[in-house]
Amino acid sequence: MKIHFLGAARTTTGSMYLIEVNGKRLLLECGLFQGHREETTRRNTSFPFDPQSIDAVVLSHAHIDHAGNLPNLVKHGYDGPIHATEATRDLCAIMLIDSAHIQEQDALFVSKWRAKKNKPPVEPLYRIPDAEKAVKQFIGHGYEQTFSPVSGVNVTFRDAGHILGSAQVILDVQEKGRKFRWLFSGDVGRGSDELLRDPAPVENVDYLQIESTYGNREHAVRIDADAQVAKLVSETIHQRGKIIIPAFSVGRTQQIVYVLHELTCAGKIPRLPIFVDSPLSAKASGVYTKHLAILRPDLDRNLCNGESPFDMGNLTYVRDPEESKRLNDNHEPMIIISASGMAEAGRIRHHLKNNIQDKKNLLLFIGYCAEGTLGSQIVNGKTPVNIFGEPHNVRAKVVSLDTYSGHADKNELKHYVGQLGGNIRKIFCIHGEEPQCLAHAETLRTLKPNAQVVVPSYLDEAEI
Repeated sequence: MKIHFLGAARTTTGSMYLIEVNGKRLLLECGLFQGHREETTRRNTSFPFDPQSIDAVVLSHAHIDHAGNLPNLVKHGYDGPIHATEATRDLCAIMLIDSAHIQEQDALFVSKWRAKKNKPPVEPLYRIPDAEKAVKQFIGHGYEQTFSPVSGVNVTFRDAGHILGSAQVILDVQEKGRKFRWLFSGDVGRGSDELLRDPAPVENVDYLQIESTYGNREHAVRIDADAQVAKLVSETIHQRGKIIIPAFSVGRTQQIVYVLHELTCAGKIPRLPIFVDSPLSAKASGVYTKHLAILRPDLDRNLCNGESPFDMGNLTYVRDPEESKRLNDNHEPMIIISASGMAEAGRIRHHLKNNIQDKKNLLLFIGYCAEGTLGSQIVNGKTPVNIFGEPHNVRAKVVSLDTYSGHADKNELKHYVGQLGGNIRKIFCIHGEEPQCLAHAETLRTLKPNAQVVVPSYLDEAEI
């Protein structure tokens, strides 16, 4: 068996790994790369393999950095199955269409801007029909239901606790008379989440491919973060400002809505207008409601007024673009939650454009921003920043809370590996910026002294 590391190697985006086994080619993940525009375009538009040569795709979860380039894969000739959990299938059914719509709209917007400078138009990475075709190729599986995507490989999904439907991917491989278990962690959740179940332990692991997003960082204590959110919101309201929260439509949006509802019910923040400006977020919350059985069984223990965990009286889901634009004409205090979490696409860039230069406002980041993204630039103090090709000074208050990240931190990753059963022979640290991967590798060398720990680079390959 040979594995090629084609994305999220010493970086956190564009997850993609090609496994060659028994004469077949199995693709794990097919994510969009997000970063500097030229590299983003180059990495996303072409694949380092022939898409028509792939026999099957297996997907750990629905986030765009793991699934977002599937329509492009299909556009370039892949017509085979895409295996995922049932919840991931349902989320991708809305997320990939939305991503295609964003690709089309952003290309149109940028082309208009380029036309003013006598520059040629740009083409979208893929279009809605490409996404619709990809969605039809999904096959949904429940947790613990084993299937065989290619000969000699049995796959089982086990809850990863990262977002709804997220999975650790267990690959039981039989090749040339020998058997071994390869575990792809996917993105590992923190545990003790408001909405999700804890990551489930896996037994009999021989080889481990593990994420390293926070491989050398510790998250703040959750209760302190809730108190900080309450304080920040109250301060911003007092000075008549707006709170702008970039958040991924799936996972972080549902979580922050839940947290804000809890704070409101507890009287820690006033019941002010909250707008989730994303049609995708509204649809995703519907998918969460459909799959309540795989969320925490005690989900509604702290809710008040008999309200849904993903809805409340002062919350408005904004679907219409004109309604979204009107939010910028409303100067009353409010909270606007909009996608994407890294501020690389979608309506959030318009809200940043209109609010980033007012010192009364708060820009609250609640998830990881990959290096080079607009979100990362803002969080790291760069000013001015380019939004739609034009510079904007950052005068609003900027706060980043990694506590609400869906990724396990250094100690939680260590706990996760400690819970795994089996005699692990080799560990590959992926899905983290280089310093995080290297630090995580050192931690794992101490934790698993008998295992060889490797930090692959982009386009590296390993043979088992």
